[in-house]
Amino acid sequence: MAPSAVESVSHLPVTVKGASSDGLLDVKLAASEQDDLVLKTFRCLIADLCEQFKGGHPGSAMGMAAIGVALWKYVMKYSPENPSYFNRDRFVLSNGHTCLFQYTFHHLVGYKHMTFDQLKSYHSSRTDSFCPGHPEIEHEGIEVTTGPLGQGVANAVGLAMATKHLAATYNKPGFDVVNNTTWCMIGDACLQEGVALEAISLAGHWKLNNLVLIYDNNQITCDGSVDLCNTEDVNAKMAASGWNVIDVMDGNHDIEGIVRALLTAKNNKDKPTFINIRTLIGIGSKSAGDAKAHGAAFGAEDVANIKRKFGRDPEQHFSVSDEVYDYFREAKPRGREIEAEWNQLVLKYGKEHPELAEEFALRVQGNLTDDFMKYIPKKEDLPTTPTASRKSSGLICNPLAEHLKNFMVGTADLSPSVNMIWKGKVDFQNPDLKTACGINGDYSGRYIHWGIREHAMASISNGLAAFNKGTILPVTSSFFMFYIYAAPGIRMGALQGLQQIHVATHDSIGTGEDGPTHQPIALASLYRAMPNLLYIRPADSEETAGAYIAAMKAKNTPSLISLSRQNLEQYPQYSSREGVQKGAYVFIEEADADVTLIGVGAEMVFAVETASLLASKYGIKARVVSFPCQRLFEAQSVEYKRDVLQYRSKAPRVVIEAYAVNGWERYADAGVSMHSFGHSLPGKAAYKYFGFDSEVIAPRIEALVQEVRKEGIECLRGEFRDLNSKH
Repeated sequence: MAPSAVESVSHLPVTVKGASSDGLLDVKLAASEQDDLVLKTFRCLIADLCEQFKGGHPGSAMGMAAIGVALWKYVMKYSPENPSYFNRDRFVLSNGHTCLFQYTFHHLVGYKHMTFDQLKSYHSSRTDSFCPGHPEIEHEGIEVTTGPLGQGVANAVGLAMATKHLAATYNKPGFDVVNNTTWCMIGDACLQEGVALEAISLAGHWKLNNLVLIYDNNQITCDGSVDLCNTEDVNAKMAASGWNVIDVMDGNHDIEGIVRALLTAKNNKDKPTFINIRTLIGIGSKSAGDAKAHGAAFGAEDVANIKRKFGRDPEQHFSVSDEVYDYFREAKPRGREIEAEWNQLVLKYGKEHPELAEEFALRVQGNLTDDFMKYIPKKEDLPTTPTASRKSSGLICNPLAEHLKNFMVGTADLSPSVNMIWKGKVDFQNPDLKTACGINGDYSGRYIHWGIREHAMASISNGLAAFNKGTILPVTSSFFMFYIYAAPGIRMGALQGLQQIHVATHDSIGTGEDGPTHQPIALASLYRAMPNLLYIRPADSEETAGAYIAAMKAKNTPSLISLSRQNLEQYPQYSSREGVQKGAYVFIEEADADVTLIGVGAEMVFAVETASLLASKYGIKARVVSFPCQRLFEAQSVEYKRDVLQYRSKAPRVVIEAYAVNGWERYADAGVSMHSFGHSLPGKAAYKYFGFDSEVIAPRIEALVQEVRKEGIECLRGEFRDLNSKH
């Protein structure tokens, strides 16, 4: 298909009309001399802000000035006095290094916290700055934290999905209570990142016509011109991915052309829209059009020359006239009016659809639609025979997903393996699509087929969770090994304090014949080290219930629940969901124990069997501790931690887990762990091959205990012992 084009036009005062989702939209443009003043003022201000502390990214922000005017003055639906207004348009700055672009427009339109003093704190040493080096979600008006390029594109897809889903669930004829647009600003680099391309593919497939990508096409990245590494036809690629494409040839000055393009995109009914806007990076500077304009201040001399070129006084710094502020003055009253109209609509909606409105109000407030604890199976209802914890997970998660409308659950093409499908589920899907396999759905659906796109799955889920905290609780699933593909997205979710549940199955060498490509060894160390993330590895069904309860209570923290493919022994006499929520607990107590064995997840069986063998064959008393989550354990009192691990006893502590040992040195004196990749063997054979066998482990622990008896516990302090010789 040929891309449509919006040609540059002569710049005269004009009313631009277009049919929006709210009806006929008239946009009256300002006189060209006012536009010209604003663009020049904005660009000089950006140069000054970067020059002040000799750092920052001025070039693209200056080049994008006309795009910002079109968005914040004319097209976007938002309220500066209430940045959290529920039905606002969402704006994502995926090329987050251009953050001054967003901060400055927030200041000009009147966001309360973005004072001029705050704007000038960019790149300063102030710890109270609202202007960090990349946009951060905790600051007013910032929807998601961006920085790693391409993440914002995926986040924007999630935000647009949330709108589509909520609209399909709650809108009724005459009551479009959710109808916002998601605008996402991108640069050349975002279009090269794999996560963005995964997300772009999904958005086109789902026909998210409420999503607009605005491409700041300046053909520059850090290294130089884009053609160093990229010479593809971007428009053709986007069209082939199922997007409408619009060209704007003069993005430096043609505000009217940009407004027309944005309105055309907003009014589109069938596809997401990609607007390709040509700009000049560092416009007005001596580095204009060059990579030097990307990420460094221009220097005092060039900043003065920029001002001269734009007809400004080079001796004046941070100069914004009343005329420029007046240009944006209407943003506040317009926002109040938009918000008031929506509030009135919701009131009328409540009278016409009271039950639905009550549920909608809970979602707007970020609350669950029901008490989740009602749907967690009781301990006595859980299996007592050997059961894979991935199956235990299904027993717990599926009732939650069925009854809690907040849940949106998906998998990266592993539905038969991860046990996440509940009875009566509906897929989130383009309703016009009829698949060859016969699995169809609509936008009200809450089961997501992500395809083989783990990175996008996690990053788009960040957008779902960030639409309004608590409104949607995303649950992702895949094999644990493939959460290494998802790690950058999960990290960004943790950084933003977004509640999500990531369900990672096939989490050990017990996965078996698929071999070392599918057997995670080091990945747990990454997730245990990641701040603000709960990595929980339950040992049986009861512990899996505890893992979900902990994840549900973690309102500002993502959780990753690590589950087995293979059947696990069930320990109803020992395991405790309450214990899981404390991170670690005494599984089997033994007075005056000679050793504490720390069992973890799928390897708990080796701790229990070894404890029994130590008693029967060697006369050694062993207590067993279950340790599913280090971070939850660290949140407990010192007294509790001392009681569980008996730090002050003279008995050594030994951890048994078929992962890299990194991190356990903090809690144990010795370990039976992994030092190599796995091996392609059946699960039980793989464990035996790597020395996970009570007949192998017990004599090594017996020798350790005898050494401690002879030389004292001090012989181990600071000297973590590796008890597994298999490398």
